Amino acid sequence: MLHIHFVKVDHESLLVIGSLGIQVSSSYASGREVTSFIEMSKIKDIVINEAVYLHQIIYYLCVLLKEPSEPNEVSSVVTLFQSSKPRLNCLVKVYRSCQEILSKCQ
Repeated sequence: MLHIHFVKVDHESLLVIGSLGIQVSSSYASGREVTSFIEMSKIKDIVINEAVYLHQIIYYLCVLLKEPSEPNEVSSVVTLFQSSKPRLNCLVKVYRSCQEILSKCQ
C-alpha cells in the first residue's frame, strides 16, 4: 500500500500561465496530489534535453531556472513529466506550446 501511495503516479499535468508561471501537478494512484509552482520571473527557458541510459536515449522536458545574481546563467534544472516519460513526439508538442506562451511574455 505504501508503494501505491508514494510511488505510483497516475497522471502528471503542466499548466503554463504566461503572466504568472508554470504549475506542475502529479496525481498518485492513492488519490494523493502534489503540486508545485514556478514563477515566470525565475524561468530562463524550457528545453527538451536528452540523456543516455544503458543502451537507449531518453528525452525529457525541463525548465531552466535563472541564477538570481546572474540572469544569463542557469541556476538549476527542473525536470517535468518524471514518471510518465512521454515519447519525443509528445514532448515536442508540449514544448512548442510552452514556447509559444513564453514568447508572448517577453
